[in-house]
Amino acid sequence: MTIEEIGKVIIVEGRSDKKRIEGIIKEPIEIICTNGTISVAKLDEIIDSIYHKEVYILVDSDDSGNKLRKQFKRELPEAEHLYIDKMYREVAAAPRNHIATVLLSANIDVNTEFLI
Repeated sequence: MTIEEIGKVIIVEGRSDKKRIEGIIKEPIEIICTNGTISVAKLDEIIDSIYHKEVYILVDSDDSGNKLRKQFKRELPEAEHLYIDKMYREVAAAPRNHIATVLLSANIDVNTEFLI
């Protein structure tokens, strides 16, 4: 299956977030890293590449994550925002079972070993 054929996209901030999620997800999903702040040109490029896909935003619960989330709410109002518990602050630092529960709540198929 090519990237173009995958119907779901999760947008995260960094590579460590991407790696954390990749091991939990069971279905083919494209994971896009913004690498923190994002320029208008890069945002437009992402929007063009994810047109007609289910889009999920999963960013850290900190200032830069909140800023990014606001930007996506403006530019991608149809995206579904997923939230990790504020006590973990970072997606990469959240326990896998917590992330799995968050993803499952959005009907994203996860490896059941993380649902304990």
